[in-house]
Amino acid sequence: MIVIIDYGMSNLGSMANMLRKVGAAATVSADPGIVERAEKLILPGVGAFDNGMRQLGERGLVPLLRERAAAGTPVLGVCLGMQLLACRSEEGQLPGLGLIDARSVRFRPSGGPVPLKVPHMGWNAVHPERDHALFAEMPEEMRFYFVHSYHVVCADAAAPLARATYGGEFTAAVARDNVMGVQFHPEKSHKFGMRLLRNFVERC
Repeated sequence: MIVIIDYGMSNLGSMANMLRKVGAAATVSADPGIVERAEKLILPGVGAFDNGMRQLGERGLVPLLRERAAAGTPVLGVCLGMQLLACRSEEGQLPGLGLIDARSVRFRPSGGPVPLKVPHMGWNAVHPERDHALFAEMPEEMRFYFVHSYHVVCADAAAPLARATYGGEFTAAVARDNVMGVQFHPEKSHKFGMRLLRNFVERC
């Protein structure tokens, strides 16, 4: 059973619909009992870091997510969900889940001829840095849809999985053992997102 975690911070219907398209049955829930029985977990999210951690905490999901990850359950964080996997963020004061040794920082407008617009919004090319099941059988030129003002900087040199460029390179995906995260929205990324979610369902 795949559980999409409902903590009031995402359009859960889009994720559930995309999983159905790839033939996967998914349950949307914040029930700790259901989360505890999940074979795989997806942590989506849109919004502010502290609010995300607060909402998870109010539902009793912070220690449970750490326990499930430690037990080897595959976890996929998406957009804000990827940032919540980290230890902390410039955006807030609360600690993150600490499942990836990383922090989130805001994009800095550059002094170049074209000022950097924040948030980074729209389609962007993503380049894997190493082989991983999430990107198996992907076309060489793949693009995903992004909407974010913050990006993850990893202290763990083994964690970055893919990069993209926006005013300089940034980490677009991370993976450490059974914990994975993508900064983009696979549920909004058409064929590329479908392939990635199918890979998570079937290969991770």
